[in-house]
Amino acid sequence: MSVKQATLYRMVMSDHLCPSGVKAKDFLEKQGFAVDDQPLETRGEVDAFKEKHSVKTTPQIWIEGERIGGYNDLLAHFGEAKAGEGEKTYRPVIAIFSVAALMALALSLQFKGSAFTVQAFEWFVAISVCFLAVQKLQDIEKFSNSFLSYDLLARRWLGYGKVYPFLEALSGVLMLTGSFVGVAAPLMLFIGGIGAISVFKAVYIDKRDLNCACVGGDSNVPLGFVSLTENLMMVGMGVWIYLKIL
Repeated sequence: MSVKQATLYRMVMSDHLCPSGVKAKDFLEKQGFAVDDQPLETRGEVDAFKEKHSVKTTPQIWIEGERIGGYNDLLAHFGEAKAGEGEKTYRPVIAIFSVAALMALALSLQFKGSAFTVQAFEWFVAISVCFLAVQKLQDIEKFSNSFLSYDLLARRWLGYGKVYPFLEALSGVLMLTGSFVGVAAPLMLFIGGIGAISVFKAVYIDKRDLNCACVGGDSNVPLGFVSLTENLMMVGMGVWIYLKIL
């Protein structure tokens, strides 16, 4: 039985190794192809290749003499899902909450002698809030633009969108310290309460299909139940802090 043949042209230069080219080679080999790997090692070789074949990008793949195209074209040729830039996903939020939960359990086990304690849940909320704040702080301008599309206070006071990530980070840090509860509790209630009302109105009353700014301005996380849960979690922690004081 003859081995299937594929030819791959990809950039392999001293200052740049094309990630899509590496993935294309790996994909072809997993599909059982003998890959004729043709590295383009200089900018001149790359430009000459593009001009010769009238293509704008590399890598380029041929299978049994037929040009398939680039990496995404290769995936489509085999019926694999293309990685869509606008695809909705909860993956960033799941990653943040999962790591935060594991960190909280580890801290509780280390300092309390048991992973499953009330303190573990408090740490989980605090760490999650800090992680979410960091995502927003990476590009405050993009976050505030996205936040403005649904947050009720940000629409009335534009500065709130730029202040919000700092307030969120502060509330998370204060929760971790266990100090300054007189500041932490009302802060959590304030930002969490406004956020919950805003999300509920946008999603469940106005029925709007929006991206959540919870993990930054470039987020493809749908605005909905997860976003509402995040804000209600902050409100609940604010109430819990007050109950502990009483």
